[in-house]
Amino acid sequence: MDYRTIYEGGTGEIVEKKSHFIAQVFPVESEEEAALHLGEVKKEYWDARHHCWAYIIGEEQVQERFSDDGEPGGTAGKPILDVIRSHSLHNVLVVVTRYFGGTLLGTGGLVRAYTQSAQAGLAASTMITKIDGYKIRIKTDYSTLGKIQYLLAQRSLPVIESDYTDFVTLATLIPAGDEKALIKALTESTNGQAEIIRDSVCRFAYDQGGPIIF
Repeated sequence: MDYRTIYEGGTGEIVEKKSHFIAQVFPVESEEEAALHLGEVKKEYWDARHHCWAYIIGEEQVQERFSDDGEPGGTAGKPILDVIRSHSLHNVLVVVTRYFGGTLLGTGGLVRAYTQSAQAGLAASTMITKIDGYKIRIKTDYSTLGKIQYLLAQRSLPVIESDYTDFVTLATLIPAGDEKALIKALTESTNGQAEIIRDSVCRFAYDQGGPIIF
């Protein structure tokens, strides 16, 4: 299953009527990991009045939890959760710490502040889509190399490894659902001269630095 998640968490801050809101975002794989990060935030900002949070954990069977941590019901945790949902994210925890500024914000003001804080935290984070697929090696002679490079580029498939000896061996990453079509295209374009090997099953993603293999 392909899904969107956080690769690197970030921190976003807003100030609303002198109340200071600090949103921290963490990639998490379990409730235990989420509890650990929440404990770290509470320790770091030990003097804050509220540490409100929400998470979505799991890929198909998801667990959703949230806490208002002393704020009026429905004004903090649920808005944070709604922001996570709006980005279709999985395996992510968002914690928003509030330092009270002396002025009551009211129900609507709190909902807006926690929503904006969560959005700021996610905006400072690196989001990726994890893709189920394969690492494939393609062995060919130099006469068909250009055709293979063209096919890979046409499909926006990265060359993650290359070895030039008597033959050329290229490695690429292919989403699971695209494997058969790629093999067919490579076979036809090289008249069956290319040797195609499924190297391993993997999960991968892309960010600005290129492909990431998990």
